[in-house]
Amino acid sequence: MVDRYDFLYPHSHYRGSVQPENLVFNANLQEFAHRVSLICGLQTNGKLSPEESYQQIHALWKQLKRSKKELGIGENPFQP
Repeated sequence: MVDRYDFLYPHSHYRGSVQPENLVFNANLQEFAHRVSLICGLQTNGKLSPEESYQQIHALWKQLKRSKKELGIGENPFQP
């Protein structure tokens, strides 16, 4: 069961500056990339229309931007 989960929901280890907000944003970014990949696959196979795919990806993008803003990622680039 673990192998199937890893196959369906791949994730990479974080290699940047270890701060809680960076780890959370990295997880959100990986989730975004995974869901976009699934939406693209569904659209390519005719299960979703291009417009519906666009709307879903746009909503995911807005969530990711909100997450970045709430976590304060990139607000003070000179702070380690």
